[in-house]
Amino acid sequence: MNNRISFFNDQFVKEDDVRLHVADLSMQRGYGVFDFFRTIDHVPLFMNDYLQRFYRSAAGLHLPAAFDHDKLGSIINELIDQNKIASSGIRLMLTGGYSPDSYEIASPNFLITQQPLKPVPAGWENGIKVITHEFLRELPGIKSINYLTGVWLQKKVKSQGAADVLYYRDNIVSEFPRSNFFIVTKDDVIVTPADNILHGITRMKVLQLAARDHATEERIVTLDEAYKAKEAFLTSTTRQLIPVVRIDNNIIGNGNPGPVTQSLQKRFEEYCRAHIYNLT
Repeated sequence: MNNRISFFNDQFVKEDDVRLHVADLSMQRGYGVFDFFRTIDHVPLFMNDYLQRFYRSAAGLHLPAAFDHDKLGSIINELIDQNKIASSGIRLMLTGGYSPDSYEIASPNFLITQQPLKPVPAGWENGIKVITHEFLRELPGIKSINYLTGVWLQKKVKSQGAADVLYYRDNIVSEFPRSNFFIVTKDDVIVTPADNILHGITRMKVLQLAARDHATEERIVTLDEAYKAKEAFLTSTTRQLIPVVRIDNNIIGNGNPGPVTQSLQKRFEEYCRAHIYNLT
């Protein structure tokens, strides 16, 4: 039991009292969308960007959203006030609804939850190993609740002493199950895959920061190019910016976080703080 408050469809309720019927398409077919962002000192970080992506995902799966942008923002702020969790993750989920035949989209169910944010595993800021797997997500531009392959691969990831798995198809790299991928070329150009990915909010912010001092490119990245990169890193909402120092059996650079990655790590942390505390 816990005392956290959630928002379910049209009201604030205790998290333990949230109930979805088994007829919901999220359970019957894994049909639904979600989004997730974090708070720092009770303030949501880049919330407007995440809400815009949430609405795009909902439209992409033909799911009508119950609230407009301003109303949804007010609901989220009220939830934050009620729960009083300084460092947290806010999760929005819109489901396919209670389908009459377990296949047809019905009136969506809408849920917002807030939970304490789990810290990044110790040592990850110093670089991680990742493995690769040939796979392309269905409708990759939509943040759906379908993470079947990513979850299924966890046993393989752990057995190989890795932290994550990088997807590719036909020798072209795309993304991690929950993160975006970047490389730094020999000429210090910062490159990230452009197609068949979820366009992460952290990815977008890091690209904007990087462009102040470096050439940046959004384009095709081959698996061979990733193996031979000078530096590599991933970006995500919870992990922020994590160096990748090994891909499969290939050591990236000298096996340590590179200077470009380290600089971006620091600058992104400062950028987030400035955004939260209105220092810009």
